[in-house]
Amino acid sequence: MAEPLIVVNFKTYATAMGIQAENLASMMASVTTSARMVGVVSAFDLATINQSSPNLEIWSQHLDPVGMGSFTGWLQPDNAIERGAKGTVINHAEHKVSLNHVEELMKQLPEEFQICACAADVEEAKALAALSPTFIAVEPPELIGGDISVTTADPDIIKSTVDAVKSVNENIRVLCGAGVKNGSDVKMALSLGAEGVLLASGVTKAEDPFEILNDLVSKI
Repeated sequence: MAEPLIVVNFKTYATAMGIQAENLASMMASVTTSARMVGVVSAFDLATINQSSPNLEIWSQHLDPVGMGSFTGWLQPDNAIERGAKGTVINHAEHKVSLNHVEELMKQLPEEFQICACAADVEEAKALAALSPTFIAVEPPELIGGDISVTTADPDIIKSTVDAVKSVNENIRVLCGAGVKNGSDVKMALSLGAEGVLLASGVTKAEDPFEILNDLVSKI
């Protein structure tokens, strides 16, 4: 079985941008674990984190299906890859896009590039699965950034999403997110069929992020 993922979305938290992003990435890279650690960082921080923490896998927070040329303000995939991105999150609840956006982006990316498409519910997850991204992360929007983990508040959505996605394409790996805070949440997510977690504030807003990172992998 492939190693479980701990995917930390840095978002635009003050504690996870610029120098603070480099510090957090360094902490993630230094965690001793069999899990696969991934930092989802701002496009502005890709290059510096790639240099300062070369052993940490980093993804972009968003990409656009555009080429080289007159695309002011868009996030061009080749540029992100050149700056160290090994994957991207797309269609996050805070940055929704159309299925066509996801499909066109996937056509533009190399086969080995990791694509984590986010879904708010089972139906959206099933629709995204038809496009065959690398991962689908189910995150009920109402639980994002909250104090209650999806593993406690709505465990059925995890099991149902896993079943729905695997019925379309068994090779897609399913992650879950929203409210994940500790090792017990991770253990529960894995027991429900998920293959990792996607979280943000549980790490980025923690008083001691390194302690939380170690706790997240403690029960794997």
